Amino acid sequence: MAKMNSMRQDRNMIIIWLMLIFILPAYADAQHEMLSEKIMVLRKYDSDHLHRIAMPIGGIGTGTVSLGGIGEFRDWEIMNIPAKNYSTVTTGNDAPFFSIYTKKKNETPESRALLGPIYYADFQHYEGRSVNHHGLPRFRNATFESTYPFGIVNLSDSTMPVKVKMIGYNPFIPGNADASGIPIAIIKYEVENTSDNTIDVSISGNIRNFIGKDGREFTTNWKGDYIPTGAKENKNEYRSNHKFSGVYMYSDGVDKESPAWGTMALATPLEENRKITYRTSSVQNAWGNAVLDFWDDFSSDGLLTEKKELIDHDPMASLAVLKALKAGEKKTFTFYFTWHFPNRFAWSDSKVGNYYTTQYTDAWNVAEKEIERLPALTKKTLDFVDSFMSSSYPKVIKEAALFNLSTLRSQTVFRTEDGKMFGWEGVMDRFGSCMGSCTHVWNYEQATAYLFNDLAKTMREVEFAYTTRKNGHMGFRTNLPLVESASGIGIAAADGQMGTIMKFYRDWQLSGDSVFLTKHWSKVKAALSFAWIENGWDANADGVMEGVQHNTMDVEYFGPNPQMQLWYLGALRAGEEIAIYLKDEAFAKKCRTLFESGSKWTDKNLFNGEYYIHKIQTPESKDNIAKGLMAGMGSKHIDSPDYQLASGCLVDQLVGQYMAHVLGLGYLVKEENVKTTLQSILKYNKREGMFEHFNNMRSYAMGDEKALLMASWPKGGRPKIPFPYWSEVMTGFEYTAAIGMLYEGMQQEGLEIIMNIRDRYDGKKRNPFDEAECGHHYARAMASWAGIIQQSGFHYSAVDKTIGFTNKEGNYFWSNGSSWGMCEILEAEKIYHVTFSVKYGRIELEYLTLGRDIAEELRQSIILKENESVKLELRR
Repeated sequence: MAKMNSMRQDRNMIIIWLMLIFILPAYADAQHEMLSEKIMVLRKYDSDHLHRIAMPIGGIGTGTVSLGGIGEFRDWEIMNIPAKNYSTVTTGNDAPFFSIYTKKKNETPESRALLGPIYYADFQHYEGRSVNHHGLPRFRNATFESTYPFGIVNLSDSTMPVKVKMIGYNPFIPGNADASGIPIAIIKYEVENTSDNTIDVSISGNIRNFIGKDGREFTTNWKGDYIPTGAKENKNEYRSNHKFSGVYMYSDGVDKESPAWGTMALATPLEENRKITYRTSSVQNAWGNAVLDFWDDFSSDGLLTEKKELIDHDPMASLAVLKALKAGEKKTFTFYFTWHFPNRFAWSDSKVGNYYTTQYTDAWNVAEKEIERLPALTKKTLDFVDSFMSSSYPKVIKEAALFNLSTLRSQTVFRTEDGKMFGWEGVMDRFGSCMGSCTHVWNYEQATAYLFNDLAKTMREVEFAYTTRKNGHMGFRTNLPLVESASGIGIAAADGQMGTIMKFYRDWQLSGDSVFLTKHWSKVKAALSFAWIENGWDANADGVMEGVQHNTMDVEYFGPNPQMQLWYLGALRAGEEIAIYLKDEAFAKKCRTLFESGSKWTDKNLFNGEYYIHKIQTPESKDNIAKGLMAGMGSKHIDSPDYQLASGCLVDQLVGQYMAHVLGLGYLVKEENVKTTLQSILKYNKREGMFEHFNNMRSYAMGDEKALLMASWPKGGRPKIPFPYWSEVMTGFEYTAAIGMLYEGMQQEGLEIIMNIRDRYDGKKRNPFDEAECGHHYARAMASWAGIIQQSGFHYSAVDKTIGFTNKEGNYFWSNGSSWGMCEILEAEKIYHVTFSVKYGRIELEYLTLGRDIAEELRQSIILKENESVKLELRR
């Protein structure tokens, strides 16, 4: 018996030994898997394509700071205004940065800024400081990878015993605007010990307390340097609790009503086997001594020695984490930068505030509330990215759709205290571009509705409850603060107004919100009926817009033209569908009658055999133009108006059809004419290079870049003074045409147009996360999300509880604005095997369709919740 017990003990010891050798290390590795290893990378940028990269890593409506291609933080836009190229200080060595210290036993330590090399183009400067951190030791090699919202900077140097991966991001979870709207930049440095020995590694984050300095106020010296001002009696305070520790930054002297007043914090989580040190100040910053004092302190032993003297108005805060890494070991150093700036004014003279600041008391409270949630939010963000990346969409479709989502996290977008979402058209370097959630620009984008339907509905609420008057006139820009039925500017845009009706239909269908529908239907109906007022767009109510039409070209078109006409036909179809649902038979009949007559007229009178043209038709006098239709930005002479399209081939002449396809409203004009028109746009407007192209306006494509021009006149007849943007190239319009091509089966042609766009935004020439038009981060470019909708054939109606996809085999990410998941379609022997799953939210279904003619009515209505799925078989 004793012998048997001994044998059992030996066997148990062997099992334990095997577990220690094989199982537990594998378990430990799984537990400590690096974040970078979980991210499916969509796009990689080599060392020649980093210069322009600046990826926003703020939340929706919170402001942002951007991660640069070599690991720098740039564009500090957290204080309620745009701030391109703003580093918080005069260009030099004082801008925010992170640094690393490494020490092998018995060897001299090495310290570097966690930055890649300076670009040769930036070497020259009148005083030897062309870029920030020019004097700090750096890594020799850098590359950048991204699948938005994750940005990864890879740093290496043969003289250093480590390789570093820096990951910057902010949670992004479709359907959850609050979780996607946290004022935080999450920064993780994954450090790998490439040496044969154990080393000490310390990483320090360093930032001056620049509260009060948003960049608008500045002075200059005798050299002409830009010197931002506004900081006053700013203070830093070290804090620690059971979850994290860090430096809290506030101000006792900045005006508390200033947009630049608020709080910031730099924090790190509490972990085992690490040492945290800090400094809340440095020496007086004369002759660069503040950064010198920090560097001497940090580079000596990787630890920081507190300095309590607050000498400067913008004292420098530093927070360091020291860990030991064994040979070949990887460890993560995590930092959180949070902010809280409540005083947003936007385009108003009165404060409108920020929604995000109503969720937290200050920047420290952001960390207190969110740090424990971040692992779960990060996991769900990874779920979104993994699902999206595992889809069957072409890579360029994924890139165009995903990277343009960064616009939602730029200063283009904000949320007022009550949670409503507003947007500039884009942003200039220091100011918003074109106020008022401009309807004729925001009409094009699809990302907001299909990813955050609750936010899209707030925009519809503003458009109909506040900017639409009782007579149906909708000002195409919204004034703030909001006044019911009176916030719109005095001019209505024909395309903007008709487009909002289509968007209202879309957002109602996606949400199934009957309260939303009934609350705003009277204004929607009035907005459509406004087209029929005396001397209006369609005064004789024949389904054709003959009147004067202000539009997205910032001028008025006189007479029928395809751009406005197809928006109008689409609005009539949307109005008809809503009226049928509400049993408003008379209005539904009128919409149908006008649609049919208008559609026939358009094909007969505007289609020239290759594309649709503009027939100039002028009123007898200005007295024959209804009040509120002319902005005064266009022609001064109505008898022979300037700024017209005339016989030109317009790049987005089928924009209404593009929208109708997305919404499932069918063809607005003859199907064969649509395809012919798109072929003509490709034939006449595409340029293989811009060397020979004349453009008297703005250039968004140059040199050997390929692009689609806004307009061409292949048969002659260009007006002496055409509409202003005739010779330009703008991505939102290009996406509209390209996705239209995809809908018409022109797969190769449509993908090529999108590829041409993304080739222009390659990191070397332009920022991949900033497609510009009239400003950075232009809203219209989010039309790129429609590529996902088209390629999947996705249609969803929460009203009918119906979801539809293409009948092509594949694995498709889908999102309806409140939930998302995957749909896998396989075909075998004329049977479609469909696996439909929900990864987030919930969805109720009664019907599933594939293509135009394959449908399955479920035996009973089903509700799928997060991580639930259903398998179906559909016969051809």
